[in-house]
Amino acid sequence: MRRPRRPKLSIVGVLGEVFVTAGVLVLLFLGWQVWLNDIIVGAEQTSAADELSDSWNDDVAPSVAPTTSPDPAETSEPALPVDPGEPVVAAKPASAVSFANLIVPRLGADYRRPIAEGVGFDVLNNRKTGVGHYPQTQMPGEVGNFAIAAHRTTYGAPFHDINNLLVGDNIYVETQDGWYQYVYRGTEYVRPTGVGVLDPVPQVAGMASTDRIITLTSCHPFLSSAERVIAYGVFETWYPRAGGPPAEIATLVQAGAN
Repeated sequence: MRRPRRPKLSIVGVLGEVFVTAGVLVLLFLGWQVWLNDIIVGAEQTSAADELSDSWNDDVAPSVAPTTSPDPAETSEPALPVDPGEPVVAAKPASAVSFANLIVPRLGADYRRPIAEGVGFDVLNNRKTGVGHYPQTQMPGEVGNFAIAAHRTTYGAPFHDINNLLVGDNIYVETQDGWYQYVYRGTEYVRPTGVGVLDPVPQVAGMASTDRIITLTSCHPFLSSAERVIAYGVFETWYPRAGGPPAEIATLVQAGAN
């Protein structure tokens, strides 16, 4: 009885198997980079933001006594909000130094990421920062344009859901001095060369600003740098640290301190 002949291995067949295996490995690597790694790095960045906030709270003792509700029998007038005055504007920090936290409730109930000076790889590709401040733009609370950048994929993907912002959403910037509240107003898409979004008055070169603006920039679409997605907000008010955080994010701030 003749034994069945074993099929001969061909170069094409071997190469095909190698390419299939390589493709599977590439897909696994992309899954790690785009999904699981972003979750891990995002958690590290949130932890770094919590530590930064804790250090500020340790340095500043509250000087404003808690307010109590008035006796309805004594007055029928509603209590007026306290005027915090002009926002404090801090000096610009050294390159790659974390000086603020970005808090955006629309992006998650526990969303808080550090903001560092600069938009180079040492900031945007950093496991402890992820959000960078364009050095040529203004600081939080300053008249002009406070512009920041972050990735939508990889390195924690701080701006992954930037396209989900809705008009009226609050955007908070926390610094050692307190919390600066901006309100989201709209989004536009520009080419990578569209640096006019960083002007004191975005897209209007040479004009002096009278408003306080925040600009969030990131690549678009996902896994591409063909365009930039730009989200704008306008300043609403600020909350000095001694008086405590805004009510909308008080639970987040307290949770981070525990």
